[in-house]
Amino acid sequence: MLTCVIRYQIDPTKQDQFRTYAQNWGQAIPRNGAELIGYFAPHEGSTTLAYGIYSIPSLAAYEAYRARLAQDPLGRENYAFAQKEKFILREDRTWLTLASNPHGSAGDRA
Repeated sequence: MLTCVIRYQIDPTKQDQFRTYAQNWGQAIPRNGAELIGYFAPHEGSTTLAYGIYSIPSLAAYEAYRARLAQDPLGRENYAFAQKEKFILREDRTWLTLASNPHGSAGDRA
């Protein structure tokens, strides 16, 4: 399983637009085949950093997912919304693999 962490630098005066964008991806991403962990907007500290995180089985599955997402009406609409509103100033993607599996539970520490 691969996890994609998208780091956004957003316009701090347009956080509401980013939240709308995140809600839209919350529908489109799972519908097109990726496991959405979530979108995270600024709360405390930096007002310009936000994140989107999802997992997918492989890079081949990612390519198929991206093709489906490009055809999804909400996906196309959301991309156009971001271009029009210009609330995303920068976007970086990092691909990670889980290194701590298996996880223990909090009760295992006692």
